[in-house]
Amino acid sequence: MPPALRPPADPARINVQSSIDVNYWCQTLNCTETRLRNAVLAVGPLVADVRAYLNR
Repeated sequence: MPPALRPPADPARINVQSSIDVNYWCQTLNCTETRLRNAVLAVGPLVADVRAYLNR
């Protein structure tokens, strides 16, 4: 069983400078780190925007 992920400090924003945040959001959004980072570059750090970008 994988270790439990620690939720991010700010649940509305993705901090790509934090490996904890990156790991959490990659698993939560079911994407690779590269896709997550590209999405944040494209639409900014707001989770709702990143989720919409990844789901299009």
